[in-house]
Amino acid sequence: MAKDMTLLWGSGSPPCWRIMIALEEKNLQGYNQKLLSFEKGEHKSKEVMDINPRGQLPAFKCGDKIINESCGVCFFLESKYKSQGTKLIPDCDAEQALMFQRVFEVNTFGDKMGNVIYYNWKVPEGERHDSAIKRNKEALTAEVKLWEGYLQKTSGGFLAGKNFSLADVIVFPAIAYLYRFGLSEERYPKLTEYYKNLMNRPSIKATWPPTWKETPGQDILKDI
Repeated sequence: MAKDMTLLWGSGSPPCWRIMIALEEKNLQGYNQKLLSFEKGEHKSKEVMDINPRGQLPAFKCGDKIINESCGVCFFLESKYKSQGTKLIPDCDAEQALMFQRVFEVNTFGDKMGNVIYYNWKVPEGERHDSAIKRNKEALTAEVKLWEGYLQKTSGGFLAGKNFSLADVIVFPAIAYLYRFGLSEERYPKLTEYYKNLMNRPSIKATWPPTWKETPGQDILKDI
């Protein structure tokens, strides 16, 4: 099964990472994979463009089926291999509804995080404004407080309740990204507890970004 799958990925990319977590949870080890470098522009190579014409990672194939949107890949894997490995869509209606809600909030979360982390990269030096930096940080602070509140209200230790689900597969890499870039552990105790509890889960530990093991994080988000 897994031998029919190919994943081209980049280290530290939350969209790539969530697919790798899902593959581990569904016991689909042994798939074809290739680590590419964003810094070297390898995500724009013909190898990637043949699968993902946007020139982005991840680039994913299962047989002759191509899915390049990471959330779509995760849902595809759960649908195709629902009886294998971890059940990632809860049977309970309440948990299922919460799982879907959290999954489809991740893009907003990621956008606000990216606006802070990548501002200097996206905006030419002469066009940068302190007011925009402040506004982006305020928006991310509000978003992080929202997720801290979600975890305060959710019992069971996972984003959708008592079971590890697609919500955790898809959102955890974004939360880990926050801490990689210096989010205060003391300021957000429930988020920190969630992060530390899941970081040693076998599927997450097995797919931890190799570049993160080799290089220190940054403190861009220390005042969020």
